[in-house]
Amino acid sequence: MTLRTKNVGWSRGGHLVLDGVSLDPAAGETIGLLGPNGSGKSSLLRLLSGIAEPDTGRVLLDDTDIRTLRRRQIARRVAMVDQHSDTEVDITAGDIVRLGRIPHRGVFSGDETADAVAVERALEHTGMTSKAHRPWHTLSGGERQRAQIARALAQEPDELLLDEPTNHLDIRHQLDILSLVAELPLTSYIALHDLNLAAMFCDRVVVLEAGRIVAAGRPADVITEALVEQVYRVRAGVTIDPVTGHPTVTYRPVRSTPVSTY
Repeated sequence: MTLRTKNVGWSRGGHLVLDGVSLDPAAGETIGLLGPNGSGKSSLLRLLSGIAEPDTGRVLLDDTDIRTLRRRQIARRVAMVDQHSDTEVDITAGDIVRLGRIPHRGVFSGDETADAVAVERALEHTGMTSKAHRPWHTLSGGERQRAQIARALAQEPDELLLDEPTNHLDIRHQLDILSLVAELPLTSYIALHDLNLAAMFCDRVVVLEAGRIVAAGRPADVITEALVEQVYRVRAGVTIDPVTGHPTVTYRPVRSTPVSTY
């Protein structure tokens, strides 16, 4: 059992954002959430995290409706990294990571040794150990992203939710972070725009369009030329890497207006 949804629907401002979405991953799977802007990826992560509640259907943590759980109970199991995470407070990268230990602290105190070990491990995993004492405002966008991911790892969750975690990261750190997530013994949901990264690191992908699931399964079965054209409105070539078995997408340029010739 793990974090899953059963036929969830959600509307905002009278607009249907998610419509009948059901997800049932195996424990420990890395699930890629794909789809164009406005397809419902971030909204689905908000429901999975318990930040928002569905209008219809249920979000289940094991067999328990997440709406019946307290925030601390959820936070001990589920960690989320939002794509817009930021702070105006003058604190260090290490302080951000230590925030991940709050759900594990009691009313009067926590286990300081366990906290220190979890924070140190999270900083090491994300390559942020040497930057732990750096003030937040001096970090680059990629360093801030890695600090927020370290904060989520310090939480020691069973379920990890990542909304566009490769934003602001260079290619090396994109690969490092997604390799780390894929190897963790957690169930992970990752909203991604890059289909090639999803193919490389996700056990399964779920493709959303206008709030509905239009395809789901192994990347090699789901990421096809027909699907890319249908969902993303672009033409692409899709080949299967003979070594890894992963699909590779190459996009074909599209001209919206004819080019004059002289």
